[in-house]
Amino acid sequence: MFEKYIESQKDNMIKDLGRMVKIPSKLEGYDNPEYPFGKEIDNALNTFLEIGKEMGFRTKNIDKQCGYIEFGEGEELLGIIGHLDVVPEGEGWKHNPFELTIEDGKLYGRGTIDDKGPMIASLYAMKAVAENTKINKRVRLIIGLNEENDWKCIEYYKKHEEMPDLGFSPDADFPCIYSEKALLTIYTEEKYNGNNKLKIKEIDCKNNRVNVVPKYCGIKLETNNEIAEELNELLLKKINEKVSFVKKQNEFFIETKGVQAHAAHPELGENAVSKMINILNDIFNKFNIENKTIKLLATKIGEETNGNSLGIKHENDELGDLTLNLANISLENGTIKTGMNLRIPGDMLLEDVKEKVKKELAGLEIEFSGEKAALYIPKDNKIVKKLCDIYNKFTGQNKEPLAIGGATFARAFKNCVSFGAMNPEEPDMCHQVDEYISIDNFMNACKMYAEAIYQLSCK
Repeated sequence: MFEKYIESQKDNMIKDLGRMVKIPSKLEGYDNPEYPFGKEIDNALNTFLEIGKEMGFRTKNIDKQCGYIEFGEGEELLGIIGHLDVVPEGEGWKHNPFELTIEDGKLYGRGTIDDKGPMIASLYAMKAVAENTKINKRVRLIIGLNEENDWKCIEYYKKHEEMPDLGFSPDADFPCIYSEKALLTIYTEEKYNGNNKLKIKEIDCKNNRVNVVPKYCGIKLETNNEIAEELNELLLKKINEKVSFVKKQNEFFIETKGVQAHAAHPELGENAVSKMINILNDIFNKFNIENKTIKLLATKIGEETNGNSLGIKHENDELGDLTLNLANISLENGTIKTGMNLRIPGDMLLEDVKEKVKKELAGLEIEFSGEKAALYIPKDNKIVKKLCDIYNKFTGQNKEPLAIGGATFARAFKNCVSFGAMNPEEPDMCHQVDEYISIDNFMNACKMYAEAIYQLSCK
Protein backbone atom coordinates (compact mmCIF):
# COMPACT_ATOMS: atom_id res chain seq x y z
CA MET A 1 0.00 0.00 0.00
CA PHE A 2 2.81 2.41 0.90
CA GLU A 3 5.88 1.18 -0.95
CA LYS A 4 5.39 3.10 -4.20
CA TYR A 5 4.77 6.35 -2.33
CA ILE A 6 7.81 5.88 -0.12
CA GLU A 7 10.04 5.16 -3.11
CA SER A 8 8.82 8.44 -4.64
CA GLN A 9 10.10 10.22 -1.50
CA LYS A 10 13.58 8.70 -1.55
CA ASP A 11 15.42 11.86 -2.58
CA ASN A 12 13.53 13.94 -0.02
CA MET A 13 14.29 11.42 2.72
CA ILE A 14 18.00 11.52 1.97
CA LYS A 15 17.96 15.31 1.75
CA ASP A 16 16.25 15.64 5.14
CA LEU A 17 18.59 13.11 6.71
CA GLY A 18 21.43 15.28 5.43
CA ARG A 19 19.88 18.30 7.15
CA MET A 20 19.90 16.40 10.44
CA VAL A 21 23.36 14.81 10.15
CA LYS A 22 24.86 18.25 9.52
CA ILE A 23 23.96 19.26 13.09
CA PRO A 24 26.55 18.01 15.65
CA SER A 25 23.90 17.35 18.28
CA LYS A 26 26.20 16.19 21.08
CA LEU A 27 25.45 16.93 24.73
CA GLU A 28 27.08 20.20 25.76
CA GLY A 29 26.16 19.99 29.46
CA TYR A 30 23.23 21.09 31.57
CA ASP A 31 24.40 24.52 32.72
CA ASN A 32 22.73 26.75 30.10
CA PRO A 33 19.06 27.31 31.02
CA GLU A 34 18.33 28.59 27.51
CA TYR A 35 19.53 25.33 25.96
CA PRO A 36 18.97 22.42 28.39
CA PHE A 37 21.26 20.05 26.49
CA GLY A 38 23.23 22.52 24.40
CA LYS A 39 22.66 24.81 21.44
CA GLU A 40 23.25 22.17 18.76
CA ILE A 41 20.73 19.73 20.26
CA ASP A 42 18.23 22.57 20.40
CA ASN A 43 19.02 23.27 16.74
CA ALA A 44 18.37 19.61 15.91
CA LEU A 45 14.98 19.70 17.62
CA ASN A 46 13.91 22.87 15.83
CA THR A 47 15.11 21.56 12.46
CA PHE A 48 13.26 18.27 12.88
CA LEU A 49 10.08 20.05 13.97
CA GLU A 50 10.39 22.29 10.92
CA ILE A 51 10.55 19.23 8.65
CA GLY A 52 7.37 17.98 10.36
CA LYS A 53 5.66 21.34 9.79
CA GLU A 54 6.66 21.27 6.12
CA MET A 55 4.82 17.94 5.88
CA GLY A 56 1.68 19.47 7.36
CA PHE A 57 1.84 17.75 10.74
CA ARG A 58 1.07 19.18 14.18
CA THR A 59 4.27 19.90 16.11
CA LYS A 60 5.20 20.90 19.64
CA ASN A 61 8.45 22.04 21.24
CA ILE A 62 8.11 21.01 24.88
CA ASP A 63 10.17 23.64 26.71
CA LYS A 64 13.25 22.70 24.67
CA GLN A 65 13.44 19.45 26.65
CA CYS A 66 11.84 17.29 23.96
CA GLY A 67 9.13 17.57 21.32
CA TYR A 68 6.67 15.72 19.15
CA ILE A 69 5.17 15.55 15.67
CA GLU A 70 1.62 14.23 15.35
CA PHE A 71 -1.21 13.47 12.96
CA GLY A 72 -4.57 11.70 13.05
CA GLU A 73 -7.61 11.85 15.27
CA GLY A 74 -9.03 9.71 18.05
CA GLU A 75 -8.75 9.08 21.76
CA GLU A 76 -6.00 6.45 21.54
CA LEU A 77 -2.40 7.45 20.96
CA LEU A 78 0.22 5.41 19.12
CA GLY A 79 3.70 6.52 20.10
CA ILE A 80 6.93 6.25 18.11
CA ILE A 81 9.81 7.17 20.39
CA GLY A 82 13.34 8.02 19.25
CA HIS A 83 16.09 10.58 19.72
CA LEU A 84 18.17 13.19 17.90
CA ASP A 85 21.21 13.44 20.18
CA VAL A 86 24.36 11.56 19.17
CA VAL A 87 27.55 10.34 20.80
CA PRO A 88 30.81 12.18 20.00
CA GLU A 89 32.25 11.32 16.60
CA GLY A 90 35.56 9.87 17.80
CA GLU A 91 38.72 9.82 15.66
CA GLY A 92 39.61 8.03 12.45
CA TRP A 93 36.62 8.77 10.20
CA LYS A 94 37.09 8.26 6.50
CA HIS A 95 34.18 10.64 5.93
CA ASN A 96 33.14 13.90 7.58
CA PRO A 97 30.92 12.66 10.46
CA PHE A 98 28.70 15.74 10.23
CA GLU A 99 28.18 15.80 6.48
CA LEU A 100 26.02 13.09 4.90
CA THR A 101 28.17 11.09 2.47
CA ILE A 102 26.71 8.65 -0.06
CA GLU A 103 29.10 5.90 -1.10
CA ASP A 104 28.59 2.30 -2.26
CA GLY A 105 24.89 2.36 -1.44
CA LYS A 106 25.47 3.60 2.10
CA LEU A 107 24.65 6.83 3.94
CA TYR A 108 27.57 7.79 6.18
CA GLY A 109 27.41 10.23 9.08
CA ARG A 110 27.03 10.37 12.84
CA GLY A 111 23.44 9.49 13.70
CA THR A 112 22.55 7.78 10.42
CA ILE A 113 21.66 4.56 12.25
CA ASP A 114 21.45 5.93 15.82
CA ASP A 115 18.96 7.54 15.67
CA LYS A 116 18.49 10.30 13.07
CA GLY A 117 18.12 7.93 10.13
CA PRO A 118 15.40 5.86 11.82
CA MET A 119 13.67 9.05 12.99
CA ILE A 120 13.52 10.40 9.42
CA ALA A 121 12.30 6.98 8.24
CA SER A 122 9.58 7.08 10.91
CA LEU A 123 8.53 10.59 9.94
CA TYR A 124 8.19 9.69 6.26
CA ALA A 125 6.30 6.53 7.26
CA MET A 126 3.82 8.78 9.05
CA LYS A 127 3.55 10.88 5.90
CA ALA A 128 2.95 7.78 3.77
CA VAL A 129 0.08 6.68 6.03
CA ALA A 130 -1.41 10.18 6.25
CA GLU A 131 -1.36 10.59 2.46
CA ASN A 132 -2.68 7.16 1.52
CA THR A 133 -5.19 5.91 4.08
CA LYS A 134 -7.28 6.75 7.13
CA ILE A 135 -6.63 5.59 10.67
CA ASN A 136 -8.60 5.78 13.90
CA LYS A 137 -5.81 6.75 16.31
CA ARG A 138 -3.49 9.68 16.73
CA VAL A 139 0.13 8.92 15.86
CA ARG A 140 2.82 10.85 17.69
CA LEU A 141 6.55 10.79 16.97
CA ILE A 142 8.11 11.65 20.34
CA ILE A 143 11.50 13.34 19.98
CA GLY A 144 14.10 12.65 22.67
CA LEU A 145 17.20 14.80 23.06
CA ASN A 146 19.18 13.18 25.89
CA GLU A 147 18.98 9.44 25.19
CA GLU A 148 22.75 8.91 25.00
CA ASN A 149 23.18 10.18 28.55
CA ASP A 150 20.62 10.59 31.34
CA TRP A 151 17.18 10.39 29.66
CA LYS A 152 16.22 13.72 31.25
CA CYS A 153 14.25 14.54 28.10
CA ILE A 154 11.93 11.56 28.36
CA GLU A 155 11.49 12.05 32.10
CA TYR A 156 10.34 15.58 31.32
CA TYR A 157 7.96 14.32 28.64
CA LYS A 158 6.37 11.83 31.03
CA LYS A 159 5.75 14.55 33.62
CA HIS A 160 4.15 17.00 31.19
CA GLU A 161 2.56 15.13 28.29
CA GLU A 162 0.14 12.37 27.38
CA MET A 163 1.35 8.78 27.58
CA PRO A 164 0.97 6.64 24.44
CA ASP A 165 -1.36 3.65 24.72
CA LEU A 166 1.09 1.54 22.77
CA GLY A 167 4.08 2.11 20.56
CA PHE A 168 7.52 1.25 19.31
CA SER A 169 11.00 2.72 19.24
CA PRO A 170 13.03 2.68 15.97
CA ASP A 171 16.28 2.53 17.92
CA ALA A 172 17.42 -1.09 17.96
CA ASP A 173 17.14 -4.15 15.73
CA PHE A 174 14.73 -5.93 13.45
CA PRO A 175 12.65 -8.04 13.65
CA CYS A 176 11.57 -6.85 17.14
CA ILE A 177 13.00 -6.59 20.66
CA TYR A 178 11.16 -8.30 23.49
CA SER A 179 13.86 -7.98 26.19
CA GLU A 180 16.46 -5.35 27.03
CA LYS A 181 19.08 -5.73 29.73
CA ALA A 182 19.12 -3.61 32.86
CA LEU A 183 21.74 -0.84 32.98
CA LEU A 184 24.00 0.24 35.80
CA THR A 185 26.85 2.74 35.70
CA ILE A 186 29.61 2.51 38.31
CA TYR A 187 31.92 5.38 39.22
CA THR A 188 34.90 4.82 41.52
CA GLU A 189 37.28 7.20 43.26
CA GLU A 190 40.55 6.81 45.14
CA LYS A 191 42.93 9.44 46.49
CA TYR A 192 46.27 9.33 44.73
CA ASN A 193 49.58 10.84 45.87
CA GLY A 194 52.22 8.84 44.02
CA ASN A 195 55.66 8.45 45.58
CA ASN A 196 59.26 9.43 44.99
CA LYS A 197 59.73 6.56 42.53
CA LEU A 198 56.89 7.20 40.12
CA LYS A 199 53.94 9.53 39.74
CA ILE A 200 51.02 9.62 37.33
CA LYS A 201 50.92 13.17 36.01
CA GLU A 202 48.08 13.04 33.45
CA ILE A 203 45.46 10.61 32.12
CA ASP A 204 43.48 11.26 28.94
CA CYS A 205 40.64 9.14 27.54
CA LYS A 206 39.26 11.85 25.23
CA ASN A 207 36.21 12.28 27.53
CA ASN A 208 34.90 8.90 26.45
CA ARG A 209 31.24 8.21 27.30
CA VAL A 210 30.36 5.26 29.52
CA ASN A 211 28.22 3.72 26.77
CA VAL A 212 31.11 3.60 24.31
CA VAL A 213 34.00 1.12 24.29
CA PRO A 214 37.06 3.43 24.47
CA LYS A 215 39.44 3.48 21.52
CA TYR A 216 42.14 5.61 23.15
CA CYS A 217 43.92 6.09 26.46
CA GLY A 218 47.01 8.19 27.12
CA ILE A 219 48.97 8.55 30.34
CA LYS A 220 52.03 10.58 31.43
CA LEU A 221 54.33 9.13 34.10
CA GLU A 222 57.17 10.86 35.92
CA THR A 223 59.96 8.73 37.43
CA ASN A 224 63.19 9.27 39.32
CA ASN A 225 66.60 8.42 37.87
CA GLU A 226 66.72 5.18 39.79
CA ILE A 227 63.96 3.39 37.88
CA ALA A 228 63.81 5.28 34.57
CA GLU A 229 65.92 2.79 32.63
CA GLU A 230 64.16 -0.23 34.11
CA LEU A 231 60.79 1.26 33.21
CA ASN A 232 62.04 1.95 29.68
CA GLU A 233 63.07 -1.71 29.30
CA LEU A 234 59.70 -2.93 30.63
CA LEU A 235 57.76 -0.73 28.19
CA LEU A 236 59.88 -1.79 25.24
CA LYS A 237 58.52 -5.31 25.79
CA LYS A 238 54.92 -3.99 25.68
CA ILE A 239 55.14 -2.24 22.31
CA ASN A 240 52.87 -3.48 19.54
CA GLU A 241 50.51 -1.94 16.97
CA LYS A 242 48.14 -0.88 19.79
CA VAL A 243 50.69 0.18 22.46
CA SER A 244 53.38 2.86 22.12
CA PHE A 245 55.39 5.18 24.36
CA VAL A 246 57.72 8.16 24.17
CA LYS A 247 60.47 8.83 26.73
CA LYS A 248 61.75 12.34 27.42
CA GLN A 249 64.32 12.29 30.20
CA ASN A 250 62.38 10.91 33.18
CA GLU A 251 58.92 11.38 31.70
CA PHE A 252 57.08 8.62 29.86
CA PHE A 253 54.02 9.19 27.69
CA ILE A 254 52.19 5.90 27.02
CA GLU A 255 49.34 5.44 24.54
CA THR A 256 47.01 2.49 24.07
CA LYS A 257 44.59 2.17 21.20
CA GLY A 258 41.49 0.02 20.76
CA VAL A 259 38.39 -0.27 18.63
CA GLN A 260 35.31 1.83 19.41
CA ALA A 261 31.95 0.06 19.79
CA HIS A 262 28.61 0.38 21.57
CA ALA A 263 28.78 -0.69 25.21
CA ALA A 264 25.81 -2.98 24.55
CA HIS A 265 28.17 -5.04 22.36
CA PRO A 266 31.61 -4.70 23.99
CA GLU A 267 32.77 -7.86 22.26
CA LEU A 268 32.70 -5.92 18.98
CA GLY A 269 35.26 -3.45 20.30
CA GLU A 270 38.73 -3.49 21.80
CA ASN A 271 39.12 -1.64 25.08
CA ALA A 272 42.03 0.83 25.22
CA VAL A 273 41.48 1.60 28.91
CA SER A 274 41.67 -2.07 29.91
CA LYS A 275 44.97 -2.31 28.02
CA MET A 276 46.33 0.70 29.93
CA ILE A 277 45.15 -0.62 33.30
CA ASN A 278 47.06 -3.85 32.74
CA ILE A 279 50.22 -2.04 31.69
CA LEU A 280 50.05 0.17 34.77
CA ASN A 281 49.48 -2.86 36.97
CA ASP A 282 52.62 -4.51 35.59
CA ILE A 283 54.57 -1.30 36.20
CA PHE A 284 53.26 -0.93 39.75
CA ASN A 285 54.01 -4.58 40.55
CA LYS A 286 57.52 -4.22 39.15
CA PHE A 287 58.34 -1.31 41.43
CA ASN A 288 56.22 -2.32 44.46
CA ILE A 289 53.81 0.59 44.13
CA GLU A 290 50.40 0.18 45.74
CA ASN A 291 47.21 1.45 44.11
CA LYS A 292 43.88 -0.25 44.75
CA THR A 293 42.13 1.08 41.62
CA ILE A 294 44.74 -0.26 39.24
CA LYS A 295 45.24 -3.54 41.09
CA LEU A 296 41.53 -4.31 41.50
CA LEU A 297 40.56 -3.49 37.93
CA ALA A 298 43.49 -5.37 36.44
CA THR A 299 42.67 -8.39 38.61
CA LYS A 300 38.89 -8.30 38.23
CA ILE A 301 38.63 -7.29 34.57
CA GLY A 302 41.97 -7.90 32.88
CA GLU A 303 41.67 -7.18 29.16
CA GLU A 304 38.30 -8.88 28.79
CA THR A 305 35.48 -6.93 27.18
CA ASN A 306 32.60 -9.14 28.20
CA GLY A 307 31.68 -12.20 30.23
CA ASN A 308 33.63 -12.21 33.49
CA SER A 309 32.95 -8.64 34.64
CA LEU A 310 34.46 -7.55 37.97
CA GLY A 311 34.62 -11.22 38.83
CA ILE A 312 30.82 -11.47 38.49
CA LYS A 313 30.11 -14.11 35.90
CA HIS A 314 26.55 -14.65 34.71
CA GLU A 315 25.35 -16.26 31.50
CA ASN A 316 21.87 -16.62 30.05
CA ASP A 317 21.37 -18.19 26.64
CA GLU A 318 18.06 -16.40 26.06
CA LEU A 319 18.52 -12.98 27.70
CA GLY A 320 22.27 -12.63 27.12
CA ASP A 321 25.30 -12.52 29.42
CA LEU A 322 26.34 -9.91 31.95
CA THR A 323 28.78 -7.52 30.26
CA LEU A 324 30.93 -4.62 31.41
CA ASN A 325 32.53 -1.68 29.65
CA LEU A 326 35.44 -0.01 31.46
CA ALA A 327 34.85 3.29 29.70
CA ASN A 328 37.24 5.81 31.22
CA ILE A 329 39.87 6.61 33.81
CA SER A 330 41.02 10.08 34.89
CA LEU A 331 43.20 11.90 37.40
CA GLU A 332 41.43 14.95 38.80
CA ASN A 333 42.59 17.02 41.79
CA GLY A 334 44.63 14.19 43.23
CA THR A 335 41.91 11.57 42.76
CA ILE A 336 41.87 8.63 40.34
CA LYS A 337 38.37 8.17 38.95
CA THR A 338 36.88 5.49 36.72
CA GLY A 339 33.56 4.99 34.93
CA MET A 340 32.10 1.59 34.00
CA ASN A 341 28.86 0.46 32.41
CA LEU A 342 27.20 -2.87 33.23
CA ARG A 343 24.53 -4.53 31.06
CA ILE A 344 22.58 -6.95 33.24
CA PRO A 345 20.26 -9.76 32.06
CA GLY A 346 16.68 -9.51 33.29
CA ASP A 347 16.95 -12.62 35.46
CA MET A 348 19.41 -10.84 37.80
CA LEU A 349 18.34 -8.45 40.57
CA LEU A 350 19.99 -5.03 40.42
CA GLU A 351 20.41 -4.88 44.19
CA ASP A 352 22.23 -8.22 44.17
CA VAL A 353 24.56 -6.94 41.45
CA LYS A 354 25.28 -3.78 43.46
CA GLU A 355 26.21 -5.82 46.52
CA LYS A 356 28.56 -7.96 44.44
CA VAL A 357 30.19 -4.86 42.95
CA LYS A 358 30.74 -3.39 46.43
CA LYS A 359 32.39 -6.63 47.51
CA GLU A 360 34.60 -6.90 44.43
CA LEU A 361 35.72 -3.24 44.63
CA ALA A 362 36.06 -3.02 48.41
CA GLY A 363 38.38 -0.18 49.36
CA LEU A 364 37.25 2.22 46.62
CA GLU A 365 34.59 4.90 46.89
CA ILE A 366 31.72 3.73 44.71
CA GLU A 367 28.79 5.63 43.25
CA PHE A 368 26.00 3.96 41.27
CA SER A 369 24.25 5.94 38.56
CA GLY A 370 22.27 5.59 35.34
CA GLU A 371 20.21 2.75 36.75
CA LYS A 372 17.53 1.42 34.41
CA ALA A 373 15.45 -1.67 35.03
CA ALA A 374 15.30 -4.39 32.41
CA LEU A 375 12.51 -4.57 29.83
CA TYR A 376 10.74 -7.86 29.32
CA ILE A 377 7.61 -8.39 27.25
CA PRO A 378 6.64 -12.01 26.49
CA LYS A 379 7.26 -13.22 22.96
CA ASP A 380 3.57 -14.05 22.54
CA ASN A 381 2.50 -10.48 23.35
CA LYS A 382 0.28 -9.10 20.56
CA ILE A 383 2.48 -6.14 19.67
CA VAL A 384 5.62 -8.32 19.59
CA LYS A 385 3.91 -10.84 17.32
CA LYS A 386 2.46 -8.10 15.09
CA LEU A 387 5.78 -6.37 14.51
CA CYS A 388 7.62 -9.64 13.90
CA ASP A 389 4.94 -10.64 11.41
CA ILE A 390 5.34 -7.34 9.56
CA TYR A 391 9.11 -7.84 9.29
CA ASN A 392 8.90 -11.50 8.28
CA LYS A 393 6.23 -10.86 5.67
CA PHE A 394 8.21 -7.97 4.20
CA THR A 395 11.51 -9.88 4.06
CA GLY A 396 10.22 -13.39 3.43
CA GLN A 397 12.08 -14.59 6.51
CA ASN A 398 11.02 -16.31 9.71
CA LYS A 399 12.93 -14.43 12.41
CA GLU A 400 12.18 -14.65 16.13
CA PRO A 401 12.10 -11.60 18.44
CA LEU A 402 15.42 -10.69 20.08
CA ALA A 403 16.87 -9.93 23.49
CA ILE A 404 19.54 -7.18 23.46
CA GLY A 405 22.01 -5.43 25.74
CA GLY A 406 21.07 -1.96 24.55
CA ALA A 407 18.60 0.36 26.25
CA THR A 408 15.93 2.18 24.27
CA PHE A 409 13.10 4.52 25.14
CA ALA A 410 10.74 1.56 24.71
CA ARG A 411 11.30 0.71 28.36
CA ALA A 412 10.06 4.16 29.39
CA PHE A 413 6.45 3.39 28.36
CA LYS A 414 3.92 0.61 28.75
CA ASN A 415 3.07 -1.59 25.78
CA CYS A 416 6.12 -0.41 23.88
CA VAL A 417 8.95 -2.38 22.24
CA SER A 418 11.80 -1.62 19.86
CA PHE A 419 11.38 -2.29 16.14
CA GLY A 420 14.45 -1.80 13.94
CA ALA A 421 16.06 -0.05 12.27
CA MET A 422 19.20 -2.20 12.40
CA ASN A 423 19.12 -4.92 9.75
CA PRO A 424 20.29 -8.27 11.22
CA GLU A 425 22.28 -8.93 8.02
CA GLU A 426 24.33 -5.74 8.46
CA PRO A 427 27.09 -4.92 11.00
CA ASP A 428 26.10 -2.89 14.04
CA MET A 429 27.49 0.61 13.35
CA CYS A 430 25.96 2.35 16.40
CA HIS A 431 28.56 4.56 18.12
CA GLN A 432 31.24 3.40 15.72
CA VAL A 433 33.60 5.33 13.47
CA ASP A 434 32.16 5.73 9.94
CA GLU A 435 28.63 5.04 11.17
CA TYR A 436 26.23 4.36 8.31
CA ILE A 437 22.87 3.02 7.27
CA SER A 438 22.52 1.40 3.87
CA ILE A 439 20.09 3.10 1.52
CA ASP A 440 18.17 -0.15 1.13
CA ASN A 441 17.83 -0.53 4.90
CA PHE A 442 16.80 3.13 5.24
CA MET A 443 14.02 2.74 2.68
CA ASN A 444 12.90 -0.69 3.86
CA ALA A 445 12.67 0.50 7.45
CA CYS A 446 10.42 3.34 6.33
CA LYS A 447 8.14 0.90 4.49
CA MET A 448 7.89 -1.42 7.49
CA TYR A 449 7.25 1.52 9.83
CA ALA A 450 4.42 2.68 7.60
CA GLU A 451 2.87 -0.78 7.72
CA ALA A 452 3.31 -0.90 11.50
CA ILE A 453 1.65 2.50 11.94
CA TYR A 454 -1.25 1.41 9.75
CA GLN A 455 -1.81 -1.95 11.44
CA LEU A 456 -1.39 -0.65 14.99
CA SER A 457 -3.69 2.31 14.30
CA CYS A 458 -6.46 0.58 12.35
CA LYS A 459 -6.75 -2.94 13.66
